[in-house]
Amino acid sequence: MPEARALTVDPAPLAPPAAPTVAVVGLGYVGLPTALALHDAGTPVIGIDVSEQRLVAIRAADVDLPAGDADRLGGALDGGGLRLSSIPAAVAAADAVIVCVPTPVDAQRRPDPRALRAACANVVANARPGQTIVLTSTTYVGSTRELLLDPLAERELHAGEDVFVAFAPERILPGDPTVEQRTVPRVVGGATPRCAERAAELLQPTAGLIHRVSSLEAAELTKLYENTFRAVNLAFANEMASVSTHLGLDPVEIVDAAATKPYGFLAHYPGPGVGGHCIPVDPHYLLDPLHGDGLRAPIAEAAMIAIAERPGQVAARALALLRERAVSWDEATALVVGMAYKPGVADARESPGLEIAELLREAGVDVACHDPRVAQVRFADGTVLRSVPRPTAGMFDVVVVTALHGGERAWLADCDNVLDATYRLPFGNRTLV
Repeated sequence: MPEARALTVDPAPLAPPAAPTVAVVGLGYVGLPTALALHDAGTPVIGIDVSEQRLVAIRAADVDLPAGDADRLGGALDGGGLRLSSIPAAVAAADAVIVCVPTPVDAQRRPDPRALRAACANVVANARPGQTIVLTSTTYVGSTRELLLDPLAERELHAGEDVFVAFAPERILPGDPTVEQRTVPRVVGGATPRCAERAAELLQPTAGLIHRVSSLEAAELTKLYENTFRAVNLAFANEMASVSTHLGLDPVEIVDAAATKPYGFLAHYPGPGVGGHCIPVDPHYLLDPLHGDGLRAPIAEAAMIAIAERPGQVAARALALLRERAVSWDEATALVVGMAYKPGVADARESPGLEIAELLREAGVDVACHDPRVAQVRFADGTVLRSVPRPTAGMFDVVVVTALHGGERAWLADCDNVLDATYRLPFGNRTLV
């Protein structure tokens, strides 16, 4: 591939414009909405992503955004207020840099911060005096100091004097249009008070409120606390769903009733598992370093084990239903409804539905999938499974429902072999996990 094509989508020069500019590094589910929010506030933005494929998709508006955001994206690109680049060194053209790269886990559920390390190393290498640098990626406590603050100091760029470094964890909720980014408070921790002030000024137009904490590490731990809290409660919600089902009760009815208490209870609902890029991932950035220090966090550890085991429980229940119907597993057909990790998104990362489908395949079942937002998925062995466009009742021996985007209920109501792992179908022909 020619060098120029590999480096940039837009041929426009990337010299610093007259107005203050922000470079957003990483244009995924956090970076792209962040870039749009900054653009809406009148800030020129350079959106940087090392994936040419991602940049082409953004240019074509072929990305997972609400309809309103898709319109805003087109306007930002057409008007020139948002420029796209795959040149990492383009951060040098900006007055501020916001790092939004993903922080996944590997197959053993251990943190994999390679993308974060590479992005921060590039930011450090291209940093210049006067820049404000904000890390937003969810990561282990001490990351901002290790990956930004100390390497910048080695370049004689000292935080609070030459550059301004902060950590401000993202709080974007994909798939829920009722929670807008600009209405959610933002936590900011700076390397110095002046660093926190500069970061707060940068982010204020994109957030409902800025809540400052005392340090980088306090802000980092805040995000890990938030998502570990959710992981613990979701694991408990699944446990209580099993208890409710055992007692012949509707788990969602129980949660809704408990939620009428105006204090001391926060509703969490059961499901087929916990997917996506946050809840099943982020707590490991808390736990893994603690294990290295010889410190245990037994409640969080137990929750993450329960979350990891949940798709297997759903798959086992589906196999038991086939046995009850006297259908041999190696002759059975199954449809998994929902390859997205949650309703309202087209993202299959850490998807419970995908893992359930894989477990059924391993048992010998002929598996198909249906998801109006996810056209196809790829299994670990490379097999590609494409979404069945129009399934009907009677096509499969068992139908496992793991995520509902809204249009699936009509034909599911005619099925007599539904395993509802969402606990949300209203009709009486479903089986619960």
